[in-house]
Amino acid sequence: MNRFSLAALVAASVMLLAAGGSGLPAVERARTAILDVAAPVLDVLSRPVAAVNAALEEADSVLRVYEENARLREENARLMHWQEVARQLERDNAQYRSLLSVRSHDDVRYITARVIGESGGPFVRTLVLAAGERDGVAPQQAVVNARGLVGRVTETGRNASRILLITDLNSRVPVLVEDSRRRAILSGDNTARPRLEFMEAETRARPGDRIVTSGHGGVFPPGLPVGVVARAEQGDVRIRPFVEWSRLEMVNVLRYSPPSLDPGANGP
Repeated sequence: MNRFSLAALVAASVMLLAAGGSGLPAVERARTAILDVAAPVLDVLSRPVAAVNAALEEADSVLRVYEENARLREENARLMHWQEVARQLERDNAQYRSLLSVRSHDDVRYITARVIGESGGPFVRTLVLAAGERDGVAPQQAVVNARGLVGRVTETGRNASRILLITDLNSRVPVLVEDSRRRAILSGDNTARPRLEFMEAETRARPGDRIVTSGHGGVFPPGLPVGVVARAEQGDVRIRPFVEWSRLEMVNVLRYSPPSLDPGANGP
C-alpha cells in the first residue's frame, strides 16, 4: 500500500509539473483558484511564525543592550579610576611647579576661526581661515584644534589668512618623543603620514609613542599634541596626526610669544 501511495504521489507530481508547463488555460485557472484559497490560510499560519521571530529579535536586542550596558559600566569604572589618578597628578604637578617656580605657558591666548577654504593637491596642503590682521592673526602663529596641532600661519590679509598644514612638503616642526624626551623634526611630504627626521642616534621610536611639540624655534608652544608613531622601520618613522583633516571646521590661532632675554619683551 505504501509503495502504491508513493508511486501515485510521484506520478501526480510529474503530471502537475507537466500541466504547469503546458500553459493550458484550464490549468492556469485551477492554479490561480488554488492560490486564492491558499493565500489567506498561509497568511494566518505565517503570523505566529512572524510573532515568534519578532520576539526572538527583541530578546536578542535586549541581550545585546544588557551586554553593552555591562561593558559601559566596566569602562566607566576604569575612567573614574584614571580621572582620580589624573586629578592627583595635576595636584602634585601644580605643587611641584610652585615649589620650583616653574613658569607656565597656560596663559597662551588664542583666536577662534572657521575654515572657509582648502588648497589640496599634489604640491600644496593649506587652509584658508575667516580671520586676518584685524582679528590679531599674524604670520608664524601656531594653529591647533581640539585634537592637536594643525599647522602655522603663512600669509595674512585683513579678513583672511592662509595656514600651512603639518603634512605640507614645506612644513618643519620641532618635536619630542613624549616618553623619552628625544628631539626630532616632523617633516611633511604631502602625504597623510609625515615623517620624523634628524632623530638622535640612540632614539628608538616605537609604534604608539606620542609626539608633542618641543617649543624650540619659538613658533610652537611646547607640549602641543601632534600625533602618534604609526610606523617605525628601517629609519622610516611615520606619524599619524591626531587631527582629522576631513572634519576640520574650527581652529584656534595661538597668540604665543616665546620668553625673551629682553626685559620688555615678556610683558602681557
